[in-house]
Amino acid sequence: MTNPIGKVTHYYNRIGVAVLALNAGLKLGDWVQFLGFSTDFEQPVDSLEINHQKLTAVGPGQEVAMKVNDRVRAGDEVYRVNPDIP
Repeated sequence: MTNPIGKVTHYYNRIGVAVLALNAGLKLGDWVQFLGFSTDFEQPVDSLEINHQKLTAVGPGQEVAMKVNDRVRAGDEVYRVNPDIP
């Protein structure tokens, strides 16, 4: 597996949003995998926000909020994946 592009720092359960600390860029349409002790799922990046401002791309070193399809936990790692390759 490749190196993680970031880590989950917080999860807002009621709204299904994770806060990610990124060490690589991320943009709408990318596919990511969340991986942790009890977390393992993939999804497309459908939303990115910093301070309630919607963005289409973010760079490394930023903390960004992202809507997630399943529960994640602080410390879970985030990987960029290509859904076309099994």
